[in-house]
Amino acid sequence: MEAQVLKRLFKYVGKYKLYIFFALLFALISNILFLISPYFTGKAIDNMIGQGKVDFNSLLKIAMILIFIYITSSLFNLLQLRLVNLISNNTVRNIRRDVFNKISTLPLNYFDTNSHGDIMSKFTNDIEFISEGLLQGINQLFSGIVIIFGSLGFMIFLSIPITLIVVLITPVCFYIASFIARMSNKMFRDQSIVIGELNGYVEEIIGNQKIVKAFNYESRSLERFEEINTLLYEHGRAAQFYSSLTNPSTRFINNLSYIMVCIIGGIMSISGYISIGKISSFLIYSTQFSKPINEITSIISQFQAAMASAERIFEVLDEESEPVEDESIPVLENCRGNIVFDNVNFSYNKNKPLIQNLNINIPQGSTIAIVGPTGAGKTTLINLLMRFYDVDSGEILIDGINIKNLKKDSIRRSFGMVLQDSWLFTGTIRDNIVYGKPDASDEEVKEVLKKSHCDSFVKKLPNGYNTIITENEGNLSQGEKQLLTIARAMLVDPPMLILDEATSNIDTLTEIKIQQGFLELMKGRTSFVIAHRLSTIIDADLILVMKSGKIIEQGNHRELLSKKGFYEKLYNSQFISSTGK
Repeated sequence: MEAQVLKRLFKYVGKYKLYIFFALLFALISNILFLISPYFTGKAIDNMIGQGKVDFNSLLKIAMILIFIYITSSLFNLLQLRLVNLISNNTVRNIRRDVFNKISTLPLNYFDTNSHGDIMSKFTNDIEFISEGLLQGINQLFSGIVIIFGSLGFMIFLSIPITLIVVLITPVCFYIASFIARMSNKMFRDQSIVIGELNGYVEEIIGNQKIVKAFNYESRSLERFEEINTLLYEHGRAAQFYSSLTNPSTRFINNLSYIMVCIIGGIMSISGYISIGKISSFLIYSTQFSKPINEITSIISQFQAAMASAERIFEVLDEESEPVEDESIPVLENCRGNIVFDNVNFSYNKNKPLIQNLNINIPQGSTIAIVGPTGAGKTTLINLLMRFYDVDSGEILIDGINIKNLKKDSIRRSFGMVLQDSWLFTGTIRDNIVYGKPDASDEEVKEVLKKSHCDSFVKKLPNGYNTIITENEGNLSQGEKQLLTIARAMLVDPPMLILDEATSNIDTLTEIKIQQGFLELMKGRTSFVIAHRLSTIIDADLILVMKSGKIIEQGNHRELLSKKGFYEKLYNSQFISSTGK
């Protein structure tokens, strides 16, 4: 699995071949210059034979050479780091862009079945882990390869026998590093999963503080947070512990190698096989040879975290998108609003049937109210109509055309929608209203504000409809927010409307006013109204009473009351007290 993740990451990195080429070139120049310096250091030592036997002229020349080497090496190292930063940041930018683009293509089912906090964690934390891992990994890779092979070449040049000691011990370091990496990989993945779970929980609690405080849930929410946080601590501690074993283990092996080089080098120097200066150079090269290995193993935790995060990111990218519709598929044009549900069956879970054998014939311009207890399938009916989900069997027809044979975006453009949960984004009030019609004029905006009864409170805001809506819409009441979403639907002026508990957060007096606006808006348009407050749907042309995914009663308000069935019980439960008075 890790090999596949690396391969996919390299595909992203490989888009910057020119940057990679120059980064390698600068790394090569910088590190070769850096590798030459120990050789001259050894030469300088050999020019200091003893007291009164120092060749100062040669030392001065060597010092000037070393100064030039270090300055030039640092300059090329700076250029290399700059390019590595560009490669890493551009790669992460592309991954983030692909993830966001992918999210916009995923079906609604993905967001219904995954925690929003976990999705956000993938988009933020996981991508940040990839960024850190790439930056450190690429930099160490470029420099490490040159230093390892360069140091090895100089060591062979100085002494083949001593070089063999270093070379024979090196595989032990790699074996230890790879063994620990395999152990810690799963732990880092578990850590990423728990981080996502923690983010999801924190988002829920912070976003619903009023409910938390109203129900005195603070202590219980803290207990649950502590459970998840403790689990994260345990996974994080285990992952960091195992990954942190790598660096001290490899350093221990390298120090043993260093001691052996010192002992054997000293013996060879006493025997006259090698000079003290060359032994000094060799010790520096052996340190440089092991340094990249130690550095790579020291960032093993970051690298493993990056791999675990990349695996989670690629899981999102591998999710099945909504099928791309063929250009030849017709669009819904000149929609009249005749809708037919023909023997429709649907369930979110195949083992739990929801809507069964549903048949409805809705004429153009009708106002259809859908009522029933929670979980009856009211909103599901709208989801199917908008093709957020497709039916398991049967057909939904608009103007005699099966909606499966029409482009989804053309179907959705034919509906205006006001949901129970009002959604406004950070921006001006005007930006929010023209969300579905960006080219709307100021006159159109002002007119729709009047029709939706928004103008009374919008005029009182500091900058009118150019007032910025703050984070979480803190400068607007819940009712005002919902009025703005109604205005947004009115501006689109669609042939069909969906009002899903659209007045649930509006006081009774304002509700009466807004109903007048709705009546004007719904003239000649097929409208679907989902309501729990039955007072809002008394004038509907057809009321569908749903229970357990089936329509158990249908008719207008008077007809349903006269049947003295389920609808009458619902109606009376809202308007007649339990005492019967």
